[in-house]
Amino acid sequence: MKDLLECAMGLDIHRDTIVVCLLKGELDTRPEVEIRSFGTMIPEMQKLREWVVETNCRYVAMESTGIYWQPIYETLETCFDGDMYLLVVNARHMKNVPGKKTDMRDAEWIATLLRAGLLKGSFIPERPFRELRQLTRYRKNIQADVTSQKNRIDKFLHSAGFRLSAFISDIFGASGRNIMRHLCEHGSVDKAALDKCLKTQTRRKIDDILVSVNGTLSVHQRSCLRMMLTYLEQIEAHKQVIEAAIAEEVQNHTEALSLLCSIPGIDVISGTAIIAEISSNMDHFPSAEHLCSWAGLCPGNNESAGKRKSSHITKGNVYLKSMLCEVAWVIAGKRKTYLSNWYWRIKQQKGAKRATIALARKLLVVIYTMLKNGTPYDENIYEQRRQQCERKRANRLIHELSKLGYQVSPVNV
Repeated sequence: MKDLLECAMGLDIHRDTIVVCLLKGELDTRPEVEIRSFGTMIPEMQKLREWVVETNCRYVAMESTGIYWQPIYETLETCFDGDMYLLVVNARHMKNVPGKKTDMRDAEWIATLLRAGLLKGSFIPERPFRELRQLTRYRKNIQADVTSQKNRIDKFLHSAGFRLSAFISDIFGASGRNIMRHLCEHGSVDKAALDKCLKTQTRRKIDDILVSVNGTLSVHQRSCLRMMLTYLEQIEAHKQVIEAAIAEEVQNHTEALSLLCSIPGIDVISGTAIIAEISSNMDHFPSAEHLCSWAGLCPGNNESAGKRKSSHITKGNVYLKSMLCEVAWVIAGKRKTYLSNWYWRIKQQKGAKRATIALARKLLVVIYTMLKNGTPYDENIYEQRRQQCERKRANRLIHELSKLGYQVSPVNV
């Protein structure tokens, strides 16, 4: 390997230790190797930062499992007033580079590859987007807690003989919550009390609902239901606090958010989550295909000896992928739009799951183009392209017919 850098540093990060290798020397000569170990506590990370500044090493690459790289990255990214080449590399990519000796430390191998310019860093967004990402991911986890608690309450009601969800689609709406609060206080509900609890359209099912809640909760069951509802309200209140913080953070990215919200099916919450994962600057990705590969929405290309092997999508960014799939489900439920029609056409050919992933990938390509060019979503563009394709197909057919001797006027494109 031909060296391109005179000074390079490799970091092998573990939970409790950081192994650092510094390679320094003239090009095309054997470099000096210095290996040190640091802890992962803040004072130790400060010592690592001081050593990086002392050696004037502006090229640093690190490899880590999980999230252990994050505090080290934030500690080193401010060195030399941000004038650093700081990489977080993928261990799988390093293993694909041949030539590693069995007795060479991982940190030394990282530094050797960096000095030769053979490492490619993972996408790390700027600090504002990383802070927004922490909030959006935390909100997703809290939303999962809310859903789990709702399922516990529904399961508890079923175990007590109350089949409330059989006749009310959302038992945690206004009518369902009123019924559960009444059960917490009285243990049972009659038709007069039920009529006061029900709202709007659910009044039409009052007789069926009365049968489904025709039972009595004991004192212990009422106490348990009250505790469950109280905890649910606390989680929901906490989620509202998180959403308020997200709304405040996203004020700095209103332009990108407005572009995403122009897509039917994307609201403020989903648009904010997408921006937090990929940022608003698409210069980090050479093309939309690179972004789709990074997100894990590209099928694998595994073929050997003419046999096509497993080509499942990769793990990628699970937060971005799940959010795009949720948006795809919303779009699939809409009618008379280009994306929904495209989804149903693919579903008939490949099935619902593959169609959802395909629509999620198509959405990401559209989002990349919109953020790259700064243009909002326009449904008419796809209609114009569809008409243009139909005209081209008609002209090809006319051309074939003309070869057979038929006289047909061409269609203007």
